[in-house]
Amino acid sequence: MMVAFADLSFSFLFGLSGLTLVVASSGFFDAGNVLRSTVCEQIATAVSSSSVVYYTGSNQYTKGNYHWSASSTQTSECSFEPATAEDVGIALRILGQTQTPFGIKSGGHAANAGFSSTSGVQIAMYSFSDVVYDSDAQTATIGTGLLWDDVYLALEQYSVTVVGAKVTGIGVGGIALGGGYSYLTNQYGLAFDNVVAFELVLPNGTVTDITISTNSDLFFALRGGFNNFGIVTRVTVKTYPQSQVWGGRVSYSLDQWEAAGLAIANFGANVSDPKASIYNTYNYISGAAEMLSILFYDAPTCPEGMFDEFLSAPHIEEDISTRSYISLIQSLPLNATSGLRSVFHWAAMEEITMPVLDMVVNETLFWGAELTNSSLRIVSYDVDIYLSTLYDHVDSPTAYPPSRSRGYSFIQVYYGWADSRYDDTIFDAVDASVQHMNQALTDLGQDVANVAVYPNNAPPDMALENMYGDNLPRLRAIKKAVDPDNVMELAGGWKF
Repeated sequence: MMVAFADLSFSFLFGLSGLTLVVASSGFFDAGNVLRSTVCEQIATAVSSSSVVYYTGSNQYTKGNYHWSASSTQTSECSFEPATAEDVGIALRILGQTQTPFGIKSGGHAANAGFSSTSGVQIAMYSFSDVVYDSDAQTATIGTGLLWDDVYLALEQYSVTVVGAKVTGIGVGGIALGGGYSYLTNQYGLAFDNVVAFELVLPNGTVTDITISTNSDLFFALRGGFNNFGIVTRVTVKTYPQSQVWGGRVSYSLDQWEAAGLAIANFGANVSDPKASIYNTYNYISGAAEMLSILFYDAPTCPEGMFDEFLSAPHIEEDISTRSYISLIQSLPLNATSGLRSVFHWAAMEEITMPVLDMVVNETLFWGAELTNSSLRIVSYDVDIYLSTLYDHVDSPTAYPPSRSRGYSFIQVYYGWADSRYDDTIFDAVDASVQHMNQALTDLGQDVANVAVYPNNAPPDMALENMYGDNLPRLRAIKKAVDPDNVMELAGGWKF
């Protein structure tokens, strides 16, 4: 049986009203010599009536250009909201022929400048908001204009879920094409490990379905290759039975961090149950230090004693209960950091020990204080613990990671600041911090110096070789074959 949900709302964003101006235009233009609005008008004239081009002054234009991070926001010439894959293809052909820059926005959570935004034509995928559940195939087909919150909520009534983002407010597109570490990853792998089909609009405008049997090269490349090969409008993913879960948030003040750290280290050393997961974030926010642990067990109750240390350690607040999966996902609000300039970075770990956690504490406090006069608002060092078997849930290779011989836990680093004058200062600081942590981990005997960096957490200066390793030549060959005219080079992001 299939059940469809269409046009799910995005209540936390902007309103849905907006005026559309469509002006007929003839001919293409030489890029740089004619206003890009000419291309906006060509797209508006060429596509079906269900797809709309919005201009400055409308709410939908504002919504289309909105990004969670100020550093990735740009002012586009227009915002195009396609409603069909065929209209995406028409737009791609026009953009390629006119060599017009464009951006592709799913949830708008990319922090790196220009990765999903543009000064040209912003393609906002909001109209691809369907969730179609197939109980016979145990799959769900979901539009890339959705947030994972919407997907979890739509599937909840069927007592199933999918592997997606682990915090609220994240779009389907960046996770389905970039990785997706989840509370369910120890059981089922990364989010894109669970994709069985992509609806892909190729750079020449052709709409096609990509599976491992129809095109094994593109199926490999899309799982980690982002927007290099066209625009993905929908993904079909495996679903899994989902009951209520146990867990939530526990908060610790700075003087309570040592006891909380012992709980984290003991969990990492002793818990191998794939249904269990923890996500720990060390934060320095406007001069105040606080640490959160998100505890998770994939059942209404957790095994006796598994999380006792976290709850018996002194803490300032807790929100732990048996609850729905979506409730747990939303227990760590994301929008508190929206509107800042942002950069992410990443460091892999083989083991989580007290010396490692002491290092994380030192980095959090040092850089939080060091950068106070650089308009810094928050530094966050997030300790994500996974089993070494997390990559064992897929039989075919993926663009990322280049090696699946073992999985790693990792430290996700996030800095948020207000003033663009300090961009270089912040970028240098986050690079220095991760280099220091990698050296410290190596000195502690952990073989992590050459582990591939997770692309969704990589800063803008990251070399492709450091993310894709030996897969890079194959990815470049696939890119050349599918996009010989380099249409997708007109969009931002990691480029092969």
